[in-house]
Formats: sequence, C-alpha cells, structure tokens
Amino acid sequence: MTASASAGRASSGRPDAAADSAPGAPAPSARRASAGQGGAAPDPFTEAVKPLADAIGAALLAPAEARGDDVVLSWEGEPVVAVRLPHLADSLDHILADLERRHGPLPELGRKEKQNVVRILEERGAFSVRHGVETVASALGVSRFTVYNYLNRENAARDER
Repeated sequence: MTASASAGRASSGRPDAAADSAPGAPAPSARRASAGQGGAAPDPFTEAVKPLADAIGAALLAPAEARGDDVVLSWEGEPVVAVRLPHLADSLDHILADLERRHGPLPELGRKEKQNVVRILEERGAFSVRHGVETVASALGVSRFTVYNYLNRENAARDER
C-alpha cells in the first residue's frame, strides 16, 4: 500500500495517484468524511501523519478546506487530509518546541546535549532563517557567541571526517 501526496491545488480536487486496497481498511469515503471534521474520530491515515504535522507546526484540514498551496494527502486514490504548512518564520519555533518535547527544557540541557541540539538545528536549516542564531540562543539559554562556538566546533569535526 502506498500513500500519495499531491501538492494539492484546491481547484483540481483530485489526487495524483491511487494505491492498492487493503483488506479491512475503511472505505475511502468513510476516511474522507472523518478527516478534520468536528466530532468525528480521525482516520488511521490522518493519525499516522499527525505527529509529523505537529513537529513542523502544520495544520491538518479536511481536503475540501485546502487552499492552493496546501498539500492534499491521498490514500487509495481518495483525498484524505490536507496539510497546511506553517509560515517559514514560524517553523523555527515549531522545531524548537518539538526538540523541547523530545529532550526536556532546552535551557536545562547539559553542554553536550545543547551542542547536539544545535547540530540538529543546523541540519534542519534553522540558521538560514533570519535571526535564527538569536532565537536558538534564547531558547537554549546561552549567548549567540556560544551558539556560534557550537556551530564552529561541529563544522571543524565534520571537516576532519
């Protein structure tokens, strides 16, 4: 079974690809009806993508609510859920919140753990965002100078490999 993500143009209304049907899986129309609508329990597909959406600060919506730049996720050829990505400026805050959920309060982490967080953030492009270093320094409870030191240490270690 495969899921397809069609960079949904709300006006197109149809997903790009279909997948094999699964024995015992709810009918696509039943899943579609439950996605993002008040009161109904979310379907398993929506529940499966929810942690990813939460980690990046995305909103999950019913496919009918999708706008032009939302991503409509389909299962078995039927749109199941639309993902509204956050604004780039908000992404760093969501990444930091996710790291805090995983590691605990960031200012309370030890030096090695903070260096690891900075490495993760660099891999995810956090420092390409305007004021990224300042935002990360504040979240970690360190100075900008310390963040730059962590980055330099990571780059030097990478160059040695």
